[in-house]
Parts: sequence; C-alpha cells; structure tokens
Amino acid sequence: MFTNDFYKTLALAQKIHNIKYLMEEVRVTFKNDFTISIDDFTVDAKIGEISTLPRWIAKLLTVKNYLEIQDTDTSIYISRAINRERISKPHDLSSIDTDFYVRVNDYICSLENTREFERERENTIIALNSFVASRLEKIVKIAVASPLSGELEKKLSTEEKELYHLIHDSSNEFKSRVIMKK
Repeated sequence: MFTNDFYKTLALAQKIHNIKYLMEEVRVTFKNDFTISIDDFTVDAKIGEISTLPRWIAKLLTVKNYLEIQDTDTSIYISRAINRERISKPHDLSSIDTDFYVRVNDYICSLENTREFERERENTIIALNSFVASRLEKIVKIAVASPLSGELEKKLSTEEKELYHLIHDSSNEFKSRVIMKK
C-alpha cells in the first residue's frame, strides 16, 4: 500500500525536523568547570552555572557528565498533548507541533538509559499508543473525505501531513478505479 516515495519523503521530513530540534537552544546546568573551544564557538563553564547551548552540544556533554539538560518540561508537554487529544471531539484533531514525534522519541530515548525512569518510559509509551491510534483514526476519516486545508495542516505533525496526503491520494485513486465515470 505505501509506496517507496512515501517512505523516502517521510524519512527526509523526519531528518529535517530532527536537525532543527537538535539545533534548538536548551537550558543546561554545568556539573564541572571546563572550557571547550571549537572554531568561533567557546563554552567557558563554571560548576553550578546555568546557560543555554544547542541541544546537540548539550547531549554530547551530558554523555561525558559535564552538564545536565534542564528539559523537564518535555513530560508535561507530552501529557498536555495527550490530554488535549483525549478531550477533543471525535471528528476534530487537537494541534501538535510539527516536530512533536521527534521530541517524543528523544524524550523516550533519554529515559531508556536510566533505570529509575523505566516506569515513566513504559507509561509514556502506553499513553502514546492510544494517542496515535486516536489521531490515526481521525486522520483517515478526514483524509478520505477532503483535501488538506490550511487550518488542519497547522494541527498536524510532519509525519501526519505525509500520511494525510498518502491516504487522500490513495482514496481518490481507489474511487476513480471502482466508480466508472462516463
């Protein structure tokens, strides 16, 4: 059913949003005194200081235990999105950011490495399965009925937009094949 073009387009869109996500500034707290210099970029850190860094640099320095990323809002962000979808009408999609699934997957991966958050990771995945199933059902119903409007496009993630177009185009193709036009 899904074409190779769909998978290629989806993979490219995900990579682009992943890069954007990694380039975003994130708050960090330094655990050690250190200085790092790469070309024109310098980090002069003092223990206990709070600063901002691009997420990709912060992730690298976290692995070396130089700092802690202050990204506790992610679990709240996910919970709010899940709750908004849960209370939305059966035919209406709640809004999510275009990089929602990138953020979610990064958050889930960050919980994988810590035993103390194993339960939170499992609960998040369970809630997300329900969330995705609900959104998928709504997207299919709407995509079969109409092309993607500007208003609806603002509510979908990058992956959901690609899915919407695929379902809409496939539905139209199916209709044109089974309903003889004279």
